Amino acid sequence: MSRAPHFAVIRTPAGLSFRFRPRAFAVAAVCLAVALGTGVLLIGSGDFPMSPADVVRTLLGQGSPADSIIVNEIRLPRVAAGLAVGAALGLAGAIFQSLVRNPLGSPDILGFSQGAATGVLAVIVLTGAGSAAVAAGAAGGGLLTGLLVYLVAGRHGAHGQRLILVGIGIAAILTGVNGYLLTQAQIVDAARAVLWLTGSLDGRDWADAAPVLAALAVLGPLVLAGCGRALRMLEMGDDAAHGLGVPIERVRLLLLAAAVLLTSLAAAAAGPVAFVALTAPQLARRLTRTAGPNLLPAACMGAALLVAADWVAQHAFPGHQLPVGVVTGLLGGGYLVWLLVIERKTGRI
Repeated sequence: MSRAPHFAVIRTPAGLSFRFRPRAFAVAAVCLAVALGTGVLLIGSGDFPMSPADVVRTLLGQGSPADSIIVNEIRLPRVAAGLAVGAALGLAGAIFQSLVRNPLGSPDILGFSQGAATGVLAVIVLTGAGSAAVAAGAAGGGLLTGLLVYLVAGRHGAHGQRLILVGIGIAAILTGVNGYLLTQAQIVDAARAVLWLTGSLDGRDWADAAPVLAALAVLGPLVLAGCGRALRMLEMGDDAAHGLGVPIERVRLLLLAAAVLLTSLAAAAAGPVAFVALTAPQLARRLTRTAGPNLLPAACMGAALLVAADWVAQHAFPGHQLPVGVVTGLLGGGYLVWLLVIERKTGRI
């Protein structure tokens, strides 16, 4: 029998009070520390290796000019993009899984990653444009897919099994569209698109990281502070949430839009990196040992998972770097099979 989660309360001099769960906060802090520590190791690795102390010193503005160029202009943007993409996917996955009340709720499965990919492929194939247009294409493709899924599922079906089934169907359609777009591309654009579809952080700069960082800065506080309690109420069912005064349709639509936008901009920065949005919320929930969306732990877990996968991708095969999407796909695919087995044993599928 599970115990009710223990809450602590912080009161500010202005008279405001904030309630939080100490264990969930501790899990988020540990995951964030792991993510940042792994990021420091990533910055220090490469053809010009640096110790963690040298990396930190350079980040604080005390390194040599050569070290500053290597760290701040070449390696830091890639790590920042990885941290931001992982956090965005973890947060979006936690929102989706809470809304559909199913651990299989993930943008990979619901079709939103494929929609973002369609938008990006259209931009690359038709215009060959740069980072800003790619980000716009990903956001547009993801949001249009979200709108289509919402309309097909219906207002009262935007949660639970119906949303999952509709998302799987639309994902299959978009996969075919993406394949067709690849056949129409020039060879150089097709090679660029295939690398992007695999999911990679190679060569990422601040222009790639900026959109997802801005989305996290705006949508993160909005979801965590403004909608976190409403999302917990929605997990109890629409009737219970309505009885507690939650404007169900407005909150659900706002959360869906935020999650789709986070997923789309994460895809624009690193490609449709597989399974991070699926695994991060579940691992966070198991560590916190509490029900509910666990939004902050899921975001920090996502950041830790992605930079750890990037470290594995760079060091698993000396002399050859794998795209980070390959590593997350291998690990996440195994986790998905295990999750399906567990769900079948418990009679949920």
